[in-house]
Amino acid sequence: MAGPHPGLAGRRTISAQALSAYQKLAKQLAGVGREMRNRGWALGTSGNFSAVITGQPLSLAITATGVDKATLAPQHVILVDDRGERLAGSGAPSAETALHLAVVRARNAGAVLHTHSVWATLLSERFAAAGGLSLEGYEMLKGLDGVATHEHAEWLPIIENRQDTVALARDVERSLQQHPLCHGFLIRRHGLYTWGKHLAEARRHVEVLEFLLEVVGRSQEQGSSLPMAPEGDARSGDDT
Repeated sequence: MAGPHPGLAGRRTISAQALSAYQKLAKQLAGVGREMRNRGWALGTSGNFSAVITGQPLSLAITATGVDKATLAPQHVILVDDRGERLAGSGAPSAETALHLAVVRARNAGAVLHTHSVWATLLSERFAAAGGLSLEGYEMLKGLDGVATHEHAEWLPIIENRQDTVALARDVERSLQQHPLCHGFLIRRHGLYTWGKHLAEARRHVEVLEFLLEVVGRSQEQGSSLPMAPEGDARSGDDT
């Protein structure tokens, strides 16, 4: 085991291998975060991004709270344990760390990305009463893990926003249990969460889902008719 790291919270040491992985992923997360900002999906201090460093015990590299994503750098990525407490790095981890941990546990995810795009925000309000929206019939759906046909119907649950992130994390856990096949979810008037087995897959899922959300939003503006899942699907958790 490595000795105490200069930024270590003090209660747990981590291996040199884990520290090396953290430093590598911090650079990658900073790069992804800046890309999200440059594409209009994480403006200002919005958005947060994480990647799993170790599984047992669980530790996570996650962006710090309050950082402008235009200037996001590796020093703005913090290592936290399975309770969201800081192990290495400086500053405070994202206020939504509990949500990232909930997704990692529920989906065995290797990375979790959260964006605040215009279309995710608008559609999370527009479809809130339905509890979610269905993305169906689009070729772009085949960019989602395990999806092999445009005929796939992807249900994106919409979860009511809360300032109490511990309670919000419980809402996320319940929603993911109800919709075991979904690749993401929306928080009302807030943004998109998605994940992947690793950072590259999570980034791809952001691209695919943000593209589809924009298609839906623009189609609605033009008065096009879009496929919607029957109301019963939202209650039953049938994601296919």
